[in-house]
Amino acid sequence: MTGLRVLVADDHPAMRAGVVALLSADPAITVVGEAADGREAVELAERTEPDVALLDLRMPVLDGVAATARIAARTRVLILTTYDTDADIERAVEAGAVGYLLKDATREELVAALHAAARGETVLAPQVARRLVNRMRRPAPAALTAREAEVLRAVADGLSNADIGRRLVIAEATVKTHLLRIFAKLDVGDRTRAVVVALEQGLL
Repeated sequence: MTGLRVLVADDHPAMRAGVVALLSADPAITVVGEAADGREAVELAERTEPDVALLDLRMPVLDGVAATARIAARTRVLILTTYDTDADIERAVEAGAVGYLLKDATREELVAALHAAARGETVLAPQVARRLVNRMRRPAPAALTAREAEVLRAVADGLSNADIGRRLVIAEATVKTHLLRIFAKLDVGDRTRAVVVALEQGLL
């Protein structure tokens, strides 16, 4: 087998078959393996030694991030997924992925990305690149006050505003004021997202 050696891993059979067919049509690419979950991807990567492993992010047994962490030391990993949240992107990059593409990429974009990834270049979908740039430009959130942290911990415990007021011995209106300040500091619009962001940033 000649050309760029690629391993494809995706738990959706139709999507995996479509990607394999697309890549197999390129004479410069050889698909050396197909995996339906992250563990199988790791095993195939060890056995077939591809130049690039093209991994879905959400897979059973081992997800794309966990599989990337095990593969990236010896094989370039390119993530191909429908998910583009900051947390997903950061986890994949931290695990060692050299690229992150979305499944709406064209055939030309995917092929070019695979060759770039094989050379060790960073490959990001335009939307993903914009998200990372915007995040870097965004000022770091102000630290929560001790009282705001208490309020948010109570939110994380599932308490209502009234329950939080009783726990902290403050008026419900004061709880709402604290929440509005928390939302502004974390740049979020709801309670659930506030807890998620605070946990991601180590504020809770």
